[in-house]
Parts: sequence; structure tokens; C-alpha cells
Amino acid sequence: DIMISEWNSEHPHPVVDSTCQDTAPGQSLDPGPCKVELKRKVTVLRGISIIVGTIIGAGIFISPKGILKNSGSVGMSLVVWVTCGVLSLFGALCYAELGTSIKKSGGHYTYILEAFGPQMAFMRLWADMIAIRPAGLAVIALAFGRYILEPIFMPCGVPETAIKLTTAIGITAVMYINSMSVSWTARLQIFLTCSKLLAMVIIIIPGLYQLFKGETKNFQNAFEVGAVEFMGLPLAFYSGMYAYAGWFYLNFVTEEVDNPERTVPLAICISMVIVTICYTLTNVAYYTVMSAEELLASHAVAVTFAEKLMGHFSLVVPIFVSLSCFGSMNGCLFAFSRMFYVASREGHLPEVFSMIHIRRHTPIAAVIILYPITILILFLGDIYSLLNFMSFLRWLFIGMAVVGLIYLRYTRPDMPRPFKVPIFIPAVFSFTCFFMVFLSLYSDPVNTGIGFAISLTGIPAYYIFIAFHTKPKWLLRLS
Repeated sequence: DIMISEWNSEHPHPVVDSTCQDTAPGQSLDPGPCKVELKRKVTVLRGISIIVGTIIGAGIFISPKGILKNSGSVGMSLVVWVTCGVLSLFGALCYAELGTSIKKSGGHYTYILEAFGPQMAFMRLWADMIAIRPAGLAVIALAFGRYILEPIFMPCGVPETAIKLTTAIGITAVMYINSMSVSWTARLQIFLTCSKLLAMVIIIIPGLYQLFKGETKNFQNAFEVGAVEFMGLPLAFYSGMYAYAGWFYLNFVTEEVDNPERTVPLAICISMVIVTICYTLTNVAYYTVMSAEELLASHAVAVTFAEKLMGHFSLVVPIFVSLSCFGSMNGCLFAFSRMFYVASREGHLPEVFSMIHIRRHTPIAAVIILYPITILILFLGDIYSLLNFMSFLRWLFIGMAVVGLIYLRYTRPDMPRPFKVPIFIPAVFSFTCFFMVFLSLYSDPVNTGIGFAISLTGIPAYYIFIAFHTKPKWLLRLS
């Protein structure tokens, strides 16, 4: 397969090819030249499917009990779900402004690069490559492998070897799809997002029916003051913000968004409203069937809900959970492969990762860059410990990107901003991010410190691979 480097404004002549257009069998080629580049195929619907399909993972179906446990009451847990949705909307609106004013793909990496320079952006990229992205992808894939096999092995447990083999197949499949076609990836994401929403509707409608029938006993004294643990509320918000994480993934593919000035803000706002309403109503539905004690005792809340209300139909819940996980894998990979593509274009990764397939118009090298390390971590690594080490870094760098928005308001006031948010929105959201970073340092200083130390290894890596110009010839060829 032929791949050529993406043209950018630094090249004196555009790379063109008269046969790079997609054509149907028997259709003649347009004789005019065209650039080999990522096509703008992400519409509003596809943008919504990327955001919603990435945010809604296995968590809402399996274990929303972290928020209930730390908030102390049913009423406060619902308040936390709504408030976290609003805070996530604030962050999404900040990224809508960044995405419409800085029209480059790459998300956090690109915005930190524009605001604070290459060294800080490289540290973000380094942490993503060596730990955050492969470990996160492996965790989602493990949930996919477990729940897609559960109906086959019920009532017995699923063997760990079978889970890991199925997980590896799932990772391979999603990377193959992302390598072959942007259209395939987008259509699959729309289908999987619809499957997730259907699963939530299957929970919400029977739950609301029970509520209208008068099943309100679990909502009595919902805001009982004695039950609220105010010291636990920050941890509840921490869990809630993680449940909404994923609203930023459309910004990773800005260069592939059709009419980004309109599509990015519209897709972000619609997506966050959909997710907030679905999350809140799903939790209301749970409480119509389960008490707070039963929900806290359940290992898979949606399965317990279905068993109580739907009988044998509950067997379909693990299938929906596995589809939800596969959709999260697909959306995440589609998004962060573009970050590696942009980083290569900026000189922070080898040039091969900025190359695009001449016929398929996909950045294949950037898509498969994480495949070896993800499979290695899957079979050999302690994935959950690695995620604990690195989790706080997500909010640290997101907070920095939003602070960068405020910084750019003052340093580059003439930058075109088709979509602009009131200044209090980035101020509130960046404070929330840094508060969660502080909370991580306070609640788990050992793991957080290890993660911070791992991220600091990006500093010598930057000087060795990027800033040090008198490198040996073999190292120059790699970088």
C-alpha cells in the first residue's frame, strides 16, 4: 500500500495525485489533481455520534454506585449527576471556542502547543503514548471482552484467558476498521451510538413507568441531611466527571469536520444535553426498582435492574454493554490517532505517522501506533494500577488547555473566534480541573506521585529526540 506525506503550508508545492479520489467501479476518474489529505467527512450527526458514543461506556450500565456512595443520599447523587453534566458542558463549550479558533486536529496537544509551546505539548504527548492511551484502550477492551462472552458462559464465570483473547480480537478489529475507511468508522460509530441510546431507553422507559405507577419509596427523604457525607462530595464529583469524560474527542478531528464553525459547537452542545438527560433518567430508573442499599451491593447495576424487572430479557444487557464498550474503543481510537498524526506533522513524532494512505485517506501509521504496546499491556501489565498512576494527568492537561484559552484571549486578542464563551466559563472549569488534580494528590499521593514522575520523563525525552540537534545520523533518521 502506498502512503505519502500530508501536505502542509510549510511545503513549497502541494502533493497532488490524479488518482487519489474515491471512485465507484466503472466510474471514470476526475482528470483534475487532488491533494492526498484527510477528508472533511464528519457531519453534525457523525460528530454527535463520536462524542456521545465515546462518553457513554460501560460505567452507566455497570457501576454508578461510586457517586451514590460518596454523596450519601439518592437525592444528592442525582444532583451530582446533573451538576457534573453542566460542568462538562462548560468544558465542552471552552473546547468549542478552541476548536473554532484553532482549526487544527489534535485536541489537548494542539491547544497546549499553541498556548504554551512545544515542550509542554510534548510532555502531554509522551504521557499519552507510553501509558494513558494504551492502558485506557486496554481497559475498555477488557470490559468488551468480558461482557460479550458473559451470555455464552452463564451461569459460570468467564475464563480470563478467553477474555484476553477476545479483547485482543476486539482491539485488532477496531484498528482494522479505522485503518480502512473514515466512512466505515463513522457509520459504525453512528450504529453503536444508537445501540447505546437504545439500551438506555430500554432502562429508562420501564423505570419511568414504575415511577408513574407510584414506585417512589426509594425517593422518600432523598435529601435527608443526616445521610449526606459532605467530605465525600468532592470524590462524588470526581467520579461524575470521569463518567462524562469524552466530550473533548471531536476536537481531535477538527480538520475532518465539515464546516467546523457550525458543526463543532452544535455537536458538542447537543451531545452534552443528550448525555446529561440520559444519565440522570437512567439513575432515576434504577432507583424506582432498587433501593440505595441494593444499588451499592450490585456489581452490575443494569443487570440487577433487568433481572428484577425483565426476567430472561436481562440476558441482552451484557450484549448492549459490550456494544457500548466497542463504540467507546472505536471513538477513542478514531480521535487520538489524529493527535499522533498532528504531532508527527509538528515534528514531535517520526514523519511516517503523518502519512496518509493514498486511496483510503486514513492515517494508518497513526492508527496502529498504539497496537503493540496495548497488546503488551493487555497480557503482561497491571492496567488498573497504570490508570491510577496517570488518571490525574488527564485533568491537569485539560485544565492547562482551558487556561490556555484564557491566556490566548490576552496574548492574541485579534485571533478569529467564530464561537466565544463568557470568560467565567473557562475560569470555573479550569478551577474544577485543578481541584480534581489537588484531590488526587490528597487522596492517593503515592500513585499520583508515580504518575507525575512518569510524565516528567518526557522532559529528557524532549531534549534527546526533539531539541538536541547534533544527534547521531541513526537518531536523526528516526526522529
